[in-house]
Amino acid sequence: MEPKLTAQQVEDLIHLGFAAKRKILAIEEVRSGYVRARLPYRDSMLRPGNVLSGPALFTAADLVMYALVLSHVGPELMAVTANFNMNFLAKAKPGDIIGEGKMLKLGRRLAVMETLLYSAAEPETLVAHVTGSYALPVKS
Repeated sequence: MEPKLTAQQVEDLIHLGFAAKRKILAIEEVRSGYVRARLPYRDSMLRPGNVLSGPALFTAADLVMYALVLSHVGPELMAVTANFNMNFLAKAKPGDIIGEGKMLKLGRRLAVMETLLYSAAEPETLVAHVTGSYALPVKS
């Protein structure tokens, strides 16, 4: 399964689709069945205890999966999250959130994926493991 869009095309498409006034994320790599992206750190991502919050990690994982879908099916903005399961494995120190997404199965109606999340402050520590799927629009 070869990508249909480049990293820059996916990044531009996501920013356009969300009408973002500032950069939401950076797509660092796109290759067959894989995307690596970075959600830039902001102080609003912190929760008490000086760790990255669950909602920030969820956002990063969902954006990585969305980028993975877009990169492999093309500019299909109406693909939506159908299932999402997240296991928190370690405290995430403040820093950019790095997500690595892997396509497990890409069908006509559903994309099934896995995402690994890391904090750039401690890149060797896996902080969350996520599985999920996206429903793909029916082609007319």
